Amino acid sequence: MDVPNGSQQWATPAGLVATGWVLTAAAAAWWFAAESAVDRTFVGVLVLALAVASAHATICRPRLSADREGVTVRGLGGRRRWPWSAVTVQVRSHRRFGREVQSLELDSDAVLVILTRLDLGTDPQDVAEALRDWQR
Repeated sequence: MDVPNGSQQWATPAGLVATGWVLTAAAAAWWFAAESAVDRTFVGVLVLALAVASAHATICRPRLSADREGVTVRGLGGRRRWPWSAVTVQVRSHRRFGREVQSLELDSDAVLVILTRLDLGTDPQDVAEALRDWQR
């Protein structure tokens, strides 16, 4: 997605993040309705997992941004920024569960960041092409 200040950003789709929070709320209601200890334990773990995934997707928005100076990746530990001269952009293909899955790799000297379609909200190949355009 283009933003007014001349940069570009990618993130998990807002609808997917909202769906995660709705599912978290539904699972929490289920937890209150559960009667047995086994059910409450199972549903409690489900609520926790959904809440953690939804919080990560919310806190780490936008996951990746690029501008003339370089690239920024946002994670739970904060933002990391690299100038274009310090980062290599690649797309890797992997077979998972019988299908071809692509991931975007941002490689700097000390760090390798791997982002998937879920992180970016779009095809990693398209993001790699946009990043290569920024590098020029």
